[in-house]
Amino acid sequence: METVLDKKGSLRVIDLMKWGESCFEKNNFENPKQEIEWLLCDLLESKRADLYVNFEESVSREKLLVLNQWIIKRLNKMPLQYITGKTEFYGNLFFLNQEVLIPRPETERLVDIALDVINEITNPKILEIGTGSGCISISLAEKRKDLQITALDISQSALDKAIENSQYHKIYNIDYKHLDILKEIPHGEYDVIISNPPYIGLDELNNLMSDVKDFEPLIALTDNKDGLSFYSRISSIAPMLLRKNGFVILEVGLGEHPNQAYEIFKKNGYKNINLIKDFNNDKRVLKANI
Repeated sequence: METVLDKKGSLRVIDLMKWGESCFEKNNFENPKQEIEWLLCDLLESKRADLYVNFEESVSREKLLVLNQWIIKRLNKMPLQYITGKTEFYGNLFFLNQEVLIPRPETERLVDIALDVINEITNPKILEIGTGSGCISISLAEKRKDLQITALDISQSALDKAIENSQYHKIYNIDYKHLDILKEIPHGEYDVIISNPPYIGLDELNNLMSDVKDFEPLIALTDNKDGLSFYSRISSIAPMLLRKNGFVILEVGLGEHPNQAYEIFKKNGYKNINLIKDFNNDKRVLKANI
């Protein structure tokens, strides 16, 4: 395979854009132009529009070496967010590694709903289960400075990355704890329990895109069962953890998964259970209170 380093002479931004788009197109990527734009924006620390304004600028060989490594990784289907080590969520920058799930735009709905629920509560307390990169808790804490958040994860590596993101954003009102929610119960009383738990059933894993199943942490994707273990567990322990009129706010999957999660909470005596749609009109958030 021809690499960008095989090109002779000085390479400009426009040359890299044309070559990169052609390279990704030949390798059957769905949006070849977006692929190279994403990489170049991060490489050159610029916005997309800047690529076209500064298209005549030459790119140093040092940066070409980095770009070459990134393109090889991307051709092997590594997600762009892991290649560059960062992504955006709720308007904020978050650092990533392969120990944490890549934040998705649909998960931002959890933040919106939680902020609405605690709108009239002074000094609210939130428990996040499975914090990963910390994107949900940090986004909430950034909007509500009076929040007290306890964020749990079974992975110490994930917690380390969440702490790094908290420090980057100068967020200090999140208490990160290493805990297995399926086996342990945290302490405290909370106004909201929020989570984007592993909800992909074991039988669905093979249907995932290779970008996901080959690179993202399986422990954050699946419960190695039917994708409902965390919903059963959370529904059973939440009454011990929530204050009066407290809410559970959980992301749910696609297909029949939202209805299955709904039935778990209904069976356990919850009231006002709602399945809320995301901006794609899919039911992606379960909101319930005890």
